[in-house]
Amino acid sequence: MAELMSLLLSFLKAIGKYRWYAVAITWVVALVGWAVVYQLPNDYQASARVYVDTQSILKPLMSGMTTTPNVEQQVMFMRRTLISRPNVERVLRMVDLDIKAKDSKQHEKQVDELMSAIKISGTERDDIYTISYNNENPKLGKDVVQSLLTIFVEGSFGGKKQDSEKAVQFIDDQIKMYEERLAAGENALKEFKIRHMGLLPRQGSDYSSNLGDLSDKLNQARLELLEAEQARNAIKRQIAGEDLAPAAEQQNISNPEIDGRITAMEKQLDTLRMQYTEEHPDIVATKRLIASLQQRKKEEAKKLARSSDPGASYSPMLQQLNVALSVEEARVAALKARVGEYSTRLGRLRAQSTQAPEVEAQLAQLNRDYLINKDNYEKLVQRREAAKLSGDLSSATDMMSFRVIDPPVVPRTPAGPNRLRFYAIVFAGALLAGLGGAFLMSQIRPTFLSQHSLREVTGVPILGSISMNWTEQQKTSRRRRLYAFGLAVASLLTAFGGVMTITLLRAG
Repeated sequence: MAELMSLLLSFLKAIGKYRWYAVAITWVVALVGWAVVYQLPNDYQASARVYVDTQSILKPLMSGMTTTPNVEQQVMFMRRTLISRPNVERVLRMVDLDIKAKDSKQHEKQVDELMSAIKISGTERDDIYTISYNNENPKLGKDVVQSLLTIFVEGSFGGKKQDSEKAVQFIDDQIKMYEERLAAGENALKEFKIRHMGLLPRQGSDYSSNLGDLSDKLNQARLELLEAEQARNAIKRQIAGEDLAPAAEQQNISNPEIDGRITAMEKQLDTLRMQYTEEHPDIVATKRLIASLQQRKKEEAKKLARSSDPGASYSPMLQQLNVALSVEEARVAALKARVGEYSTRLGRLRAQSTQAPEVEAQLAQLNRDYLINKDNYEKLVQRREAAKLSGDLSSATDMMSFRVIDPPVVPRTPAGPNRLRFYAIVFAGALLAGLGGAFLMSQIRPTFLSQHSLREVTGVPILGSISMNWTEQQKTSRRRRLYAFGLAVASLLTAFGGVMTITLLRAG
């Protein structure tokens, strides 16, 4: 700590030796700096605040009919792209700054300076945006802010309208293309149907279903034909007399010759059974002969029964049977014709087993392509109407309204530069420059201020020192120099205070 204090004391003594140089340097730097700050041009700030109302009653009303534009995103996009080169160049043309540029290089410089000077603040949450611009010409600042405000409003309304028009144009081109595809598909379908008229499936059916249906119909017709033939044969048997005579009457009719033979054969069969088994050939032959004689007896009994009733051919029952037989014969003939026709159709359909499915597949492909094109065409027509309505909504002022809270005006008082701060900075810099200059001179022309420093530098022991005795005249002169130095420092502080006071009065 003692060494630090000793070093600080040595520093102050070194500066004190060249204090007049420090004061002179401080005065010069302060005066020059204050003059420079005073010459700085005034900076006027023009600004405008605008409120963007994005809550419209049209949104819920039109939400089901079309795509409502995202006005929040639209405003955010315009805010972020407002300070772009095309917009800034447009501002230059609107305020006639472009005519001052002599060449393209100077024009680019104007654009860069204007882009760096424009400020936009605000958030999407509050929907309040502030556009500000600083320039030494207050009227020019107001014109620039007004131009930016105009571009901001026009861009927010016009961007989506242009996008909608481009979308409608694109959809119109697609609709024309799909119209051509639909026409080509219809012609292809017409030519294909004419070329394969006999092989086309009927509505709601295909080759497999037609083949199955025809097979089912043929089997049903054959079953009905079989039933009709059985019914016809039964009627024929009744007409032939098989069922006219009761079985009991037929059995009561006797035939002595056949009965005798049957009795003899039965006795012979009994004798053979006593000798052989049932599988013996003689027994089997005897049984067969007995059955043949019994069948012959029945047939002769039927003939005898018919011959014994001469009016049977004229009975009402026989007449009804003849009528029923005629009906069944006609039904059998019709069913035979139906079976023949179904068989012919089935054969013809089976002959087309390789060609018909191919025709159906080609027809399905043509129909599928046509339906896809038709569906896309109808969707595009709907989208075109929705796009037109969306474009009208985007350009409608009710969807988004702008309210200028603070319009741009010509500023009366400058917003900068902050001369008070600059004057204080210059004064502090002047003091540092003065102290630094004095210290630098003390280093250039060093002197020994104490015995300790002399002994350290020379390495020679100090035997003693001689003190300075000031005369009265020297003391008086020293006091005068001290008063002059204090006056110089006081005048410097007074000058600084006066500069700050004058600046405050002008600013007020």
